[in-house]
Amino acid sequence: MQHALIYAGITFIIALIFGILPIKRKLGQFTENLRFSTSFASGIIIASALLVVIPEGFELANHGDDEHSEEGDHNLAGSVALVLLEVENGDITPSSAIEEIESLLGGHDEEGHEEDHEEDHEEGHEDEHSESLASNITHVIEEVEASEINATQGIQEINELVTAHTHAEDHDEHDHEEGEHEESGLPILGLAVLLGFLVMLLLEASGAGHAVHEEHHRHKDDHGHDHIHHGRSGWTLVIGLSIHALADGLAIGASLAVGDAALSTAVIAAVLIHKAPAAFSLGVFSKHERGTDTDAVRDVLLFSMATPVAIIISSIALADIEHGTLGLIMLFSAGSFLYVATVDALPDLHNPENSKEIILPFVIGIVAILMILIVASQMGWMDHGH
Repeated sequence: MQHALIYAGITFIIALIFGILPIKRKLGQFTENLRFSTSFASGIIIASALLVVIPEGFELANHGDDEHSEEGDHNLAGSVALVLLEVENGDITPSSAIEEIESLLGGHDEEGHEEDHEEDHEEGHEDEHSESLASNITHVIEEVEASEINATQGIQEINELVTAHTHAEDHDEHDHEEGEHEESGLPILGLAVLLGFLVMLLLEASGAGHAVHEEHHRHKDDHGHDHIHHGRSGWTLVIGLSIHALADGLAIGASLAVGDAALSTAVIAAVLIHKAPAAFSLGVFSKHERGTDTDAVRDVLLFSMATPVAIIISSIALADIEHGTLGLIMLFSAGSFLYVATVDALPDLHNPENSKEIILPFVIGIVAILMILIVASQMGWMDHGH
């Protein structure tokens, strides 16, 4: 929650400052650089979506919550099976085997199972199949240590647990393969990306546009001044931009819930870098379309609050949600990212006079994300904790 509050504060400050600047003073040089910063942000957003958010979303949605615990139990089952084989061959006594297995569990606990032992001991064996292998074996060892059963009986029970776990793994793998085959005709993951793109497109078509800064670019080029005669009402545009900002906050909140450093870094970088030119453009629009500076500042304030509010709410709401659902949310966010980036970059790419100006910052934005990913990989930040 602390990270969510920090990022919420940063996004609010950036949006508020860059939104109020054009309202309170003339910043011609900044206006001239707006196209560069917007194109740079577009490169950041597209690279983040295609290189980080979409792959992460697909992995989360495909593997769900149990990938890490299942991998840990699989490794534990193999290690315990070797100890049981030593007992069967007479190389060690059942008591020594219990000690060895307990030491294996100690290493397993470091991966995140230690917190469950007390609760699992209270529940006993009432629902062994729903508990982790580590929890069940720990309960047996506790029974041996409490002299409720002897070491030989404990080894027999552990052997039964490992055998049952192995059979269950084989059955689950078979069901998973069949499920993948049956669901191959329903591209639900791709639909999540498409839905994110379409929602942004429909908002744009309804008049709640995102591309106000593109209109600002074109109007200034055509008429030599910043005043935009916008066909949409001010409130419609402000609300539309705020909805886009809410989607940005959802993306950040979901990335924080996943707990992946590389993912969070890429998403936050994309949102923050794009926030400045978006807020500045809204400030330019509101300054000329509203009657007073007070009304213009109100527009900017509403826009500035949208992303922080969404970050805080989504980080709380998504804290305990299953990773499969988180994956779909990330894919939806990636779709919205792709729309925002293409709306920002494509209009100028189709203009021969401006295309050369935006290609370089666009590529620089992509390279920036690549460098972040390389550093994250070297630092070990891309090892998934889910």
